Amino acid sequence: MRRRFFVEQFTGNTAAIEGDTAHHLGRVLRAQQGQLYELSDGQRVRLGRIEQVSRDRIDFALLDEIPAHPPAVDVTLLLSVVKFDAFEWAIEKATELGVSTIVPLAAVRSEKALLAAAGKRAERWKKILAEASQQSRRVRVPVLQTVSQPTQAFSAHSATAAKIMLSERPDAPALQRILSAEPRSPQAVLAIGPEGGWTDAEFAAAQASGFHEASLGNLILRTETAVVAALASINYALAE
Repeated sequence: MRRRFFVEQFTGNTAAIEGDTAHHLGRVLRAQQGQLYELSDGQRVRLGRIEQVSRDRIDFALLDEIPAHPPAVDVTLLLSVVKFDAFEWAIEKATELGVSTIVPLAAVRSEKALLAAAGKRAERWKKILAEASQQSRRVRVPVLQTVSQPTQAFSAHSATAAKIMLSERPDAPALQRILSAEPRSPQAVLAIGPEGGWTDAEFAAAQASGFHEASLGNLILRTETAVVAALASINYALAE
């Protein structure tokens, strides 16, 4: 199976990869003139034939268009900042599961030291998203927004989207029940809290913005496990 890479744009029937990706493709993968790769500009995917390899640039001639398969549900993940190894694993798997946008949240119970360092991790996180998108053969890389306050993030989405907030409170209804009551929607927003859980004020702010509390069951899941379980459920329940 051919590997997929992302380019800034298609220019007629040509495209180019520059910088670190070009260096990796040329020096690590030993790309040569005439080899074929799949290229995406974020909208379409085309077969590209290498025309020229230089130190930090690879030029392609674009050939046939390849069918693109965007996710059936446009999912925004509001993910509270947690320990970086868990956070990075979670955003990698979220990318493989088709999320369109990831918003890191500065939840009240997120560790302050992690929040202080989060801004410096943005480029690393974008690289993780790009690599996961290539591996899973996505059409485009998810958008990574800047770290936001939960109240601001909760209120920033369409009223027609299915809005779900994972909850550990004992009276929270099961996610399956919430999803079965939701009409099939092309948009969904999933909010997942920090290791210490949401505060009462955060629950109230989410509810005021139209979010439904939902539980994944009696077991206490790690944040990254909850991301995978909830996204898989949403894709199954809301996709056409």
